[in-house]
Amino acid sequence: MLTRFHRFHGYGSLRRAYSGGQTVRGQFINLRFLARPGNKPYRVGVVVSRKVHKSAAIRNRIRRRIYECVRNSEHIPPATDIIFTVFSDQVANIEAKQLSSIINELLSKVTAHQKNA
Repeated sequence: MLTRFHRFHGYGSLRRAYSGGQTVRGQFINLRFLARPGNKPYRVGVVVSRKVHKSAAIRNRIRRRIYECVRNSEHIPPATDIIFTVFSDQVANIEAKQLSSIINELLSKVTAHQKNA
């Protein structure tokens, strides 16, 4: 699990990333990102709506799996707000390696996009 240091606190910070961020789309997941000013650490949030699955236990399982993939990833861009939005319940059942590769691909796209900007 990611430390509290790398998580969002409050709705205002999410709102800022949603309003000014850019989006990268993956197979089952969208990633919205926004560069943070200064030398601040990255922050990660995972949004899984009730439309994805009715059961809160499964939505939380999806959330925990994504947090774990991000924690183990090597492609996390520094000083960035990152929000994963899940739009498919298949994320709960796919293999860990496949989910990890999806997350790493999205994060590497963000890193490449920030280098080009």
